[in-house]
Amino acid sequence: MNYKQILDFLFKQLPMYQRVGKAAYKDNLNNTLALDKYFNFPHKNFKSIHIAGTNGKGSVAHILASVLHEQKYKVGLYTSPHLKDFRERIKINGQMIQENEVIKFVENNSTIIEGLKPSFFEITVAMAFYHFAKQEVDIAVIEVGMGGRLDSTNIVTPLVSVITNIGYDHTQFLGDTLEKIAIEKAGIIKKNVPLVIGKYQKNIADIFTKKAKEKSSEIYFSDNEYKIDYSLINSDSHQVFNVEKNNETIKYENLKLDLLGQYQIENTLTALKTIDILNDSDIKISDEAIYKGFKNVVNNTGLSGRWQIIANNPLIVCDTAHNKEGLTKVFEQIKNTAYKNLHIVFGTVNDKNIEGILNILPINAKYYFTKANIPRALDEQILFNKAKQIGLKGEAYSAVKHAITAAKLNADKNDLIFVGGSTFVVAEVI
Repeated sequence: MNYKQILDFLFKQLPMYQRVGKAAYKDNLNNTLALDKYFNFPHKNFKSIHIAGTNGKGSVAHILASVLHEQKYKVGLYTSPHLKDFRERIKINGQMIQENEVIKFVENNSTIIEGLKPSFFEITVAMAFYHFAKQEVDIAVIEVGMGGRLDSTNIVTPLVSVITNIGYDHTQFLGDTLEKIAIEKAGIIKKNVPLVIGKYQKNIADIFTKKAKEKSSEIYFSDNEYKIDYSLINSDSHQVFNVEKNNETIKYENLKLDLLGQYQIENTLTALKTIDILNDSDIKISDEAIYKGFKNVVNNTGLSGRWQIIANNPLIVCDTAHNKEGLTKVFEQIKNTAYKNLHIVFGTVNDKNIEGILNILPINAKYYFTKANIPRALDEQILFNKAKQIGLKGEAYSAVKHAITAAKLNADKNDLIFVGGSTFVVAEVI
């Protein structure tokens, strides 16, 4: 089979949560453990960092991978979902796994795949861990797919576990309260492995502290130690921070980050505290590597879709935020952005809290409601009708390409077009 045929097999024969939703969800690690044994436990051959959380885990993962890359480590990076190419999920020092490696992995292991019938995510994790072990990476940054306790990545014993924050997402699987969701995320906490929490949330902090105590794991809340009061955008399109530590001194002065979302302040604190923990292990990271790594995240890792400016005159920005908490931060940044009129190309998936999301959308925008080309996408007419009921104004478009074309035709050069609501809508635009 060629690469396209292999992808067709992976996407169509193995259930993929991002495309079909609940049918792909597994409530146990049986297949993951069977695959791990079959491949001779590849995750034991490299050090790792394990990152869970509702929002920001992808950004934190890419920042850390970039910093480690600048320190000259050989760095594996496993993230999900991908935007354009399946191989974005599995990278070493910013380079995607080669097509022929994907082909060989599937063809050489067809018997176990056809026998177990693992989910798309389960086989992708197995492929990533096998690839990282085969290529002898020094360390791998591993992003949880969903939740934590039952996630296929949760077989690693990392140098440090990271939980960025807790919000309402995937509630049909993880629970309908922050406490229930936090318990699922806390499932990645391992015995004697330090734990970094990105955001102190008073009502659920005890869940993490108690679990950490049970596991004899030191726990650190990054925003209790590090602080950034504000950021500036400099002339070469970087955010610039002064980072305080323990409310006393400037630890990092003029730290530049090439990710422009204001929400990256929180992710920066999380990454910096994680680096502190790594420096207490045998993974050493210099200040020079930190400065270079933050400055070159996009170049070093290929990260995209985070407050990404894809055009000017009119300004077109896209962001993969897709739940209430993430979108709230994006719309706060839109409020602080100069524009004449606001146009929003918006689509979502059918298992989100649609009403909750629609209620935070700006009322003063013109909307282009649409759906991505996946089975799980919410029908654009349903989205349009729900939005109309709460006073949002716009039209429905059957395809993302039609929606963005209409927005461009209607926008003046001083307007802002925002594209979001779903990773898959963003993927079709960029």
